[in-house]
Amino acid sequence: MANEIFEKVPVHKAYFKLALPVVFSMVISLVYNMVDTWFIARTGNTDLVAGVSLGAPVFTLMIALGDIFGLGGSSVISRLFGQKLDADGKRLSVFCFYAAFLCGILVTILMLLFRQPILHLLGADQNTYAYVSEYFTFIVLGAPFIIVSFTPSNLLRTEGFSTASMTGTILGSVINIILDPIFISVLGLGAAGAAIATVLGNIGADLFFVWFLLRKSRKLSISPVGFHISAAEVRQIMAIGFPASITNFMQSFGIALMNRFLLPYGNERVAAMGIVMKVNMIAVLILVGFAFGGQPLIGYNYGAGNHKRLKAILLFAYRFECGMALILAVILSLAARPMIGLFMKDPLIMENGIPMLRLQLVGMPFIAVVLITTCLFQSAGKAWNAFLLSVSRQGVLFALVIILASWLAGYYGVLISQAAADLLTALLAFWLFRRSLYHEIWDNA
Repeated sequence: MANEIFEKVPVHKAYFKLALPVVFSMVISLVYNMVDTWFIARTGNTDLVAGVSLGAPVFTLMIALGDIFGLGGSSVISRLFGQKLDADGKRLSVFCFYAAFLCGILVTILMLLFRQPILHLLGADQNTYAYVSEYFTFIVLGAPFIIVSFTPSNLLRTEGFSTASMTGTILGSVINIILDPIFISVLGLGAAGAAIATVLGNIGADLFFVWFLLRKSRKLSISPVGFHISAAEVRQIMAIGFPASITNFMQSFGIALMNRFLLPYGNERVAAMGIVMKVNMIAVLILVGFAFGGQPLIGYNYGAGNHKRLKAILLFAYRFECGMALILAVILSLAARPMIGLFMKDPLIMENGIPMLRLQLVGMPFIAVVLITTCLFQSAGKAWNAFLLSVSRQGVLFALVIILASWLAGYYGVLISQAAADLLTALLAFWLFRRSLYHEIWDNA
């Protein structure tokens, strides 16, 4: 039975079957990100490392835009599959694919038109401007291919094809890893080389996803033949997609804001934070993989009205995710020195990076709570709740905290601001869950 994993397989087995391929793909993506940073750091050019760190929010923004159609579409489609409305789910998958590609074209045009103000907004100065500019140019030119890759990678999981989703992501990352040393070091392209390798890796993933959708998928499609969609259906996708995308957009905002507040303390500290963010992402991406890997399972059972199974899924998800967060935080805190030294052994980078990393990791259990709750809200179509969480952790709450903390405690106030914002967002998530979905799920389980 095609829907057996969603309806009958024991919760822990179904959850891991859907989530583990996503986690593996996240880990491979993490490896490519770390390799990317490693090759750049091997140049020994602190300004180059800082420049790529300042340009990183542009790539994160593209992930955010891809999530509008990937996570927004998968939320609606998984509920339709739970209601046995497979034909409607297939129609919406066509819209998501082509809308993502067109969005990428629009992004390329707009970001090239407003190139100069965007570069200054990112914090480029006379020492880093050339490096930020090179990275920015090639990443922006590849926007359509980057944005579209995040759509099928999410949609395939609604049909149970988590392994195929993982395969496409891993393929793109492997291509990137292979090309990084060639473009960055052998050809001497530096920041531009890192961006070109990233774009080509995403093109490779896109080609695999297109092949799989044409040859293997039965419930999803990219064929425009007979396609139609109503305004109401577009609104449903956007209602979840925009809050989902804002989560990643806020990540871009959060990184850029952190960089801006660190700039007065020197480019060495911006470079150190760039490396710290890569190490911190080991924990974050694993948690994201386990949280959103189980999203189709949550969305399907919510759509089917199976509250008993949904309750069991949520209890398992919260317990597992929080436990994993604690373990990862402890391991990475103990390994802070060798992990940072893996990238650069510069004494200033090491001196600044170790406390930076440990303070970032304090908020890991709170991030786990926020991720599972956000996943639940997106799966249940609770767009407003998802939006509030999306704009909080690295957005509104983070901005308020970092302004206040930097004023009260200076440099160390900047460093503790993210963990403090994580705690406040977790409390907000708990309150929103209690008032919106707790009684609907628990009272009917």
